[in-house]
Amino acid sequence: MSFFAMGFLLVILQPSTGQFPRACANTQSLLRKECCPPWDGDGSPCGEISGRGSCQNILLSLAPLGPQFPFSGVDDREDWPSVFYNRTCKCQGNFMGFNCGECKFGFSGQNCTEIRLRMRRNIFSLTTQEKDKFLAYLNLAKNTPSKDYVIATGTYAQMNNGSNPMFRDINVYDLFVWMHYYASRDTLLGGFNVWRDIDFAHEAPGFLPWHRVFLLLWERQIQKITGDENFTIPYWDWRDAENCVVCTDEYMGGRHPTNPNLLSPASIFSSWQVICTRSEEYNSQQALCNATGEGPILRNPGNNDKSRTPRLPSSAEVEFCLSLTHYESGPMDKMANYSFRNTLEGFADPRTAISNISQSGLHNALHIYMNGSMSQVQGSANDPVFVLHHAFVDSIFEQWLRRHRPMLEVYPAANAPIGHNRENYMVPFIPLYRNGEFFKSSRELGYDYEYLQDPGLGSFQDFLIPYLDQARQIWAWLLGAAVMGGVIAVMLTGLILACRKKRRGTSSEIQPLLIESEDYNNICYQSNF
Repeated sequence: MSFFAMGFLLVILQPSTGQFPRACANTQSLLRKECCPPWDGDGSPCGEISGRGSCQNILLSLAPLGPQFPFSGVDDREDWPSVFYNRTCKCQGNFMGFNCGECKFGFSGQNCTEIRLRMRRNIFSLTTQEKDKFLAYLNLAKNTPSKDYVIATGTYAQMNNGSNPMFRDINVYDLFVWMHYYASRDTLLGGFNVWRDIDFAHEAPGFLPWHRVFLLLWERQIQKITGDENFTIPYWDWRDAENCVVCTDEYMGGRHPTNPNLLSPASIFSSWQVICTRSEEYNSQQALCNATGEGPILRNPGNNDKSRTPRLPSSAEVEFCLSLTHYESGPMDKMANYSFRNTLEGFADPRTAISNISQSGLHNALHIYMNGSMSQVQGSANDPVFVLHHAFVDSIFEQWLRRHRPMLEVYPAANAPIGHNRENYMVPFIPLYRNGEFFKSSRELGYDYEYLQDPGLGSFQDFLIPYLDQARQIWAWLLGAAVMGGVIAVMLTGLILACRKKRRGTSSEIQPLLIESEDYNNICYQSNF
């Protein structure tokens, strides 16, 4: 790409969504613990003058956590993002973003009032032109610096509690690789000590909502740097696949002719450098990944440990997973039995839903099968197959939501592993998103999957979405009103019957059983109602 083209892109880039806003990565913001940048439209913090939002204190969840993390006050990600900031922008209506300068997912237009529903499609249903454009967009993201976000290269303590900021620039694609690393990295305890049993994006209830937000933000970022508002992430339907059919030079990169662990030189991805793959090195140095290039993408699909993952997942296994009625169960981690989340994530047997961490099923199976960069959790997003895979995993999550139609209360409010309760904010996103906010249909978030479409219902559902969303927000009030209405109806019916009885002047000696029978039936009817 020419320097002129790169400069032009930097000029037209709009605010992006990622981790530390550049406007807040400075001593003043860190010491004040405030991240409320001005919106360019009116120059006021959070666009307050225009009614977009205001700078407010963060409200943290006080719900108890599970026992998996026995520490407190040792990890910057605890009670995210309060270690760094305790005041951020709270946006109003359909506005969103670290400065309320964007629209919520599913909305667009100058005032964010236009409803948009975009379609994610199977990568093999794309035309050659569409497929080539997708690959070009990926490469553009890898070579375009993020205009509005930076990454942290040190912990808050290493930053001397904010007085010595440690941040650096990063390209758009690697920003998301780094965020995936940061959410899943080990806790640094000092010396050579770390705590490995912690993950803010995996092995717990937030696995599916977290990756849903991750893909939505990634998708939006591509839309911005390309100017293609209709762009959506394609998915790879890997059910019953006999091999990695996307691992060709035409798609995500074929096998190197002389080194089976590398990509073919004919693939644009063969020149990519990975980041954040050396977790043991970071742990020994008590340091964070600083996004320095660490070598090429590694991938050797199918030459994995067959005792753990003998093959790619089957349609029957996905269908069994979808039949599970409980989203979460038991300890709500990788030992959970009969849990839809744990079975889809791959820590439970996809034929029995019993936890078996010696095997890797469904989601995990694909990662292990790819046998390379994809197989190491913290650095797995380096391989662009990651987005195709997780788009399909998200579509299975969507199928389950539509089939079982769970209330929000189905998502655990308390006692989940750290960072995974319903009201916890997701690490490391700024602006802030709670886990429970994405436990709902994708159509309410502005996207759908091609293979899940019901042509007869499409337009009708598009019409209903905003009303259903409003009903969801006030359902508790509606329920209370219905109960009160029932009580009032019972009282009125009793009063009417009493008046009728008095007016008739009927003697209990003449018709005691008839009146007794009428009253009993009426009371039972009202009670049942």
